[in-house]
Amino acid sequence: MTTAARHEADLAAARSAGTSLASPGLVTFAGVLLVLLGFFNGLDGIAAIAQSHVFVGNVHYVFGDLRAWGWVMLFLGVLQLAAAFGILMARAEWARWTGVGVLVLNAFSQMAFIPSYPLWSLTIIAVDVVAIYGLTAHGPLERTTDTAGQTQK
Repeated sequence: MTTAARHEADLAAARSAGTSLASPGLVTFAGVLLVLLGFFNGLDGIAAIAQSHVFVGNVHYVFGDLRAWGWVMLFLGVLQLAAAFGILMARAEWARWTGVGVLVLNAFSQMAFIPSYPLWSLTIIAVDVVAIYGLTAHGPLERTTDTAGQTQK
Protein backbone atom coordinates (compact mmCIF):
# COMPACT_ATOMS: atom_id res chain seq x y z
CA MET A 1 0.00 0.00 0.00
CA THR A 2 1.41 3.39 -0.94
CA THR A 3 1.87 6.20 1.54
CA ALA A 4 -0.92 8.24 -0.07
CA ALA A 5 -3.33 5.30 0.17
CA ARG A 6 -2.33 4.75 3.79
CA HIS A 7 -2.92 8.46 4.49
CA GLU A 8 -6.38 8.27 2.94
CA ALA A 9 -7.18 5.10 4.91
CA ASP A 10 -6.19 6.84 8.16
CA LEU A 11 -8.40 9.82 7.35
CA ALA A 12 -11.34 7.58 6.37
CA ALA A 13 -11.02 5.56 9.60
CA ALA A 14 -10.98 8.75 11.65
CA ARG A 15 -14.02 10.17 9.86
CA SER A 16 -16.01 6.95 10.28
CA ALA A 17 -15.14 6.89 13.99
CA GLY A 18 -16.46 10.42 14.42
CA THR A 19 -13.12 12.08 15.19
CA SER A 20 -10.83 14.35 13.28
CA LEU A 21 -7.34 13.01 12.81
CA ALA A 22 -4.76 15.70 13.57
CA SER A 23 -2.88 15.53 10.29
CA PRO A 24 -1.36 12.09 9.72
CA GLY A 25 0.54 13.78 6.89
CA LEU A 26 2.66 15.52 9.51
CA VAL A 27 3.88 12.15 10.78
CA THR A 28 4.64 11.09 7.21
CA PHE A 29 6.57 14.34 6.69
CA ALA A 30 8.57 13.68 9.86
CA GLY A 31 9.24 10.11 8.68
CA VAL A 32 10.59 11.41 5.39
CA LEU A 33 12.77 13.89 7.31
CA LEU A 34 14.08 10.96 9.36
CA VAL A 35 15.05 9.15 6.14
CA LEU A 36 16.81 12.28 4.90
CA LEU A 37 18.61 12.79 8.22
CA GLY A 38 19.56 9.11 8.32
CA PHE A 39 21.23 9.35 4.92
CA PHE A 40 22.91 12.66 5.77
CA ASN A 41 24.27 11.29 9.06
CA GLY A 42 25.37 8.09 7.35
CA LEU A 43 27.31 10.05 4.72
CA ASP A 44 28.67 12.38 7.38
CA GLY A 45 29.79 9.41 9.45
CA ILE A 46 31.47 7.65 6.54
CA ALA A 47 33.28 10.85 5.57
CA ALA A 48 34.47 11.38 9.14
CA ILE A 49 35.62 7.77 9.52
CA ALA A 50 37.61 8.11 6.30
CA GLN A 51 39.19 11.35 7.61
CA SER A 52 37.80 13.29 4.64
CA HIS A 53 39.05 16.79 3.90
CA VAL A 54 35.48 18.12 3.99
CA PHE A 55 35.78 18.88 7.69
CA VAL A 56 37.65 21.70 9.40
CA GLY A 57 41.22 20.65 10.21
CA ASN A 58 43.05 20.70 13.56
CA VAL A 59 39.86 20.69 15.60
CA HIS A 60 39.78 19.77 19.27
CA TYR A 61 36.74 17.86 20.50
CA VAL A 62 35.44 17.55 24.03
CA PHE A 63 35.17 13.76 23.59
CA GLY A 64 37.11 11.63 21.13
CA ASP A 65 38.34 12.61 17.69
CA LEU A 66 36.86 12.97 14.20
CA ARG A 67 36.88 9.23 13.55
CA ALA A 68 35.05 8.48 16.83
CA TRP A 69 32.36 11.04 16.02
CA GLY A 70 32.11 9.52 12.55
CA TRP A 71 31.14 6.19 14.10
CA VAL A 72 28.58 7.94 16.30
CA MET A 73 27.05 9.69 13.27
CA LEU A 74 26.95 6.46 11.29
CA PHE A 75 25.26 4.61 14.17
CA LEU A 76 22.68 7.40 14.60
CA GLY A 77 22.02 7.37 10.85
CA VAL A 78 21.25 3.65 10.94
CA LEU A 79 18.93 4.14 13.94
CA GLN A 80 17.16 6.99 12.15
CA LEU A 81 16.59 4.86 9.07
CA ALA A 82 15.20 2.04 11.20
CA ALA A 83 12.82 4.41 13.01
CA ALA A 84 11.75 5.93 9.69
CA PHE A 85 10.94 2.46 8.36
CA GLY A 86 8.74 1.81 11.41
CA ILE A 87 7.00 5.16 11.01
CA LEU A 88 6.42 5.06 7.26
CA MET A 89 5.75 1.36 6.72
CA ALA A 90 4.40 -0.06 9.97
CA ARG A 91 2.85 3.17 11.35
CA ALA A 92 3.99 1.92 14.75
CA GLU A 93 3.67 4.07 17.85
CA TRP A 94 6.97 2.73 19.22
CA ALA A 95 8.71 3.90 16.05
CA ARG A 96 7.45 7.47 16.57
CA TRP A 97 8.86 7.64 20.08
CA THR A 98 12.06 5.87 19.04
CA GLY A 99 12.36 8.49 16.31
CA VAL A 100 11.94 11.28 18.85
CA GLY A 101 14.63 9.75 21.07
CA VAL A 102 17.05 9.28 18.19
CA LEU A 103 16.43 12.84 16.99
CA VAL A 104 17.16 14.24 20.45
CA LEU A 105 20.38 12.20 20.61
CA ASN A 106 21.27 13.41 17.13
CA ALA A 107 20.74 17.05 18.09
CA PHE A 108 23.05 16.67 21.09
CA SER A 109 25.67 14.79 19.11
CA GLN A 110 25.56 17.45 16.39
CA MET A 111 26.33 20.04 19.07
CA ALA A 112 29.49 18.09 19.89
CA PHE A 113 30.22 17.73 16.13
CA ILE A 114 29.95 21.53 15.54
CA PRO A 115 33.74 22.13 15.60
CA SER A 116 34.27 19.95 12.54
CA TYR A 117 31.47 21.32 10.33
CA PRO A 118 29.68 24.28 11.99
CA LEU A 119 27.05 25.40 9.48
CA TRP A 120 26.08 21.86 8.53
CA SER A 121 25.68 20.79 12.16
CA LEU A 122 23.44 23.78 12.91
CA THR A 123 21.32 22.98 9.85
CA ILE A 124 20.92 19.36 10.94
CA ILE A 125 19.91 20.49 14.44
CA ALA A 126 17.20 22.70 12.91
CA VAL A 127 15.88 19.80 10.81
CA ASP A 128 15.93 17.61 13.94
CA VAL A 129 13.69 20.11 15.73
CA VAL A 130 11.21 20.21 12.82
CA ALA A 131 11.09 16.38 12.71
CA ILE A 132 10.56 16.21 16.49
CA TYR A 133 7.64 18.59 16.11
CA GLY A 134 6.18 16.45 13.33
CA LEU A 135 6.36 13.32 15.46
CA THR A 136 5.03 14.82 18.67
CA ALA A 137 2.33 17.23 17.45
CA HIS A 138 0.18 14.38 16.14
CA GLY A 139 -2.03 12.34 18.45
CA PRO A 140 -1.82 8.55 18.77
CA LEU A 141 -1.79 6.74 15.44
CA GLU A 142 -3.85 3.73 16.39
CA ARG A 143 -6.49 5.03 18.77
CA THR A 144 -9.82 6.43 17.68
CA THR A 145 -12.78 7.76 19.62
CA ASP A 146 -16.29 6.65 18.76
CA THR A 147 -19.37 8.88 18.98
CA ALA A 148 -20.04 7.77 22.58
CA GLY A 149 -16.60 9.07 23.59
CA GLN A 150 -15.03 5.68 24.36
CA THR A 151 -11.51 4.97 23.22
CA GLN A 152 -10.95 1.97 20.97
CA LYS A 153 -7.93 0.35 19.41
